Amino acid sequence: MESGSEKVARYKEEGISRVKLGLADIDGVLRGKYISLDKFEAIAGSTSGFCDCVLGWDVDDQLYDNATYTGWHTAFPDALYRLDLTSERRLADEGGMPYFIGEFVADDGASPHPICPRQRLKQTLALLAEAGFAARMSFEYEFFVFDETPHSIREKNYQNLVPLSPGNFGYSVLRTNALSDLFNEFMDHCDALDLPLEGLHCETGPGVWEAAIAVDDALAAADKAALFKTFTKSFFQRQGMVATFMAKWSMDYPGQSGHCHQSLIDLGTGKNAFFDPDGNQGMSAIQAHYVAGLQKYLRPFLAMTAPTINSYTRLVKGAWAPTAATWGFENRTTALRVIRGSEKSQRVEFRLGSADANPYLVACANLASGLLGIQGRLELGSPVVGNAYAIQDELPGEWQLPGNLRDATRAFSASREAREVFGDTFVDHFVASREWEVREYERHVNDWQLRRYFEVI
Repeated sequence: MESGSEKVARYKEEGISRVKLGLADIDGVLRGKYISLDKFEAIAGSTSGFCDCVLGWDVDDQLYDNATYTGWHTAFPDALYRLDLTSERRLADEGGMPYFIGEFVADDGASPHPICPRQRLKQTLALLAEAGFAARMSFEYEFFVFDETPHSIREKNYQNLVPLSPGNFGYSVLRTNALSDLFNEFMDHCDALDLPLEGLHCETGPGVWEAAIAVDDALAAADKAALFKTFTKSFFQRQGMVATFMAKWSMDYPGQSGHCHQSLIDLGTGKNAFFDPDGNQGMSAIQAHYVAGLQKYLRPFLAMTAPTINSYTRLVKGAWAPTAATWGFENRTTALRVIRGSEKSQRVEFRLGSADANPYLVACANLASGLLGIQGRLELGSPVVGNAYAIQDELPGEWQLPGNLRDATRAFSASREAREVFGDTFVDHFVASREWEVREYERHVNDWQLRRYFEVI
């Protein structure tokens, strides 16, 4: 691997004077800065400091009042971080400036950080490796694009926004033809950032697109997903538009998903551990245990994959989002869709996740659940055939999902397995952050309350 000094020498030859770095916070928001080449060379092989307030505030930069890991009581010291020198990307919009992914590390500069989402995923992958497996993943995102600006959406109070294109045009060739320059420019933009898309199309709803990011090793896949969300938003803002990854921006349209396809590789053979040509629909015993784990821990780990107040407006019957911990073969009404394929493509799709979730934590929750299923040799029940929504009320209580963030957070806090896999420090901090999110919501009066109660009650 090229050293920091070698990179700096090359950058100087190219006339590059600085680099950009970014780290994902607990919500998956990228926090970063520009640094000089001298600073980059000094920290490239070691660590540097980044104010740990980014681990102690919400998406609106409001500081938690209930966290113990960091806060006013700790005086917000610098947390150590390091750069992943293998993550280099070039920003064409900034003259080819290098961009690097960073991650927080513990105070000794070497041990895993207990809260950093990327570090939590790496620790989960280490547990998976101890069991003899590696993971492959790909993320799919739906997002709405508006012919608005960051200023105009605020001036309009997020009401009466103009979509990029009108009407319900799912998989529309007409729309992709009419907007072909934008579609192709966007795909080229993703290619240049090493975020290659396997597919891109219009989804049902005004101005909604869906992108499938190419499969990769789990850590790289989560990196790409985190970068994709931020660099998609910046791409459209440069075009005078706004893209949103809210789970649901309007009750008039389906929600926005963040599906995650996944499979395991047997480290001993290098083959897909999910594939058995003699198994039911190609499913191996390992995949069956894995899917059983996903199903069992979907409820207690739900807060990690549906982390906002808005996430739960998407989880309603008949809106292309699962509402219970169900599974099936090629069934898009279930939470877990087992996809029959070859040795290369046998996998399971996690369909519950929303576009607003932190991809590092989605990957953590899924892989930890599957690993617990394998280790416990959990038995997988019968698949749902047909409409999973129709049988939801008949399902046992452990398959029913919390309907709001408060209940999901309580379930996560009470999960013994969550604490064993992710650690008490992470669980307590994440729970505090979600409880804060609930309280922030509850202390505000919304439009529905005004319309319902202002005059009549």
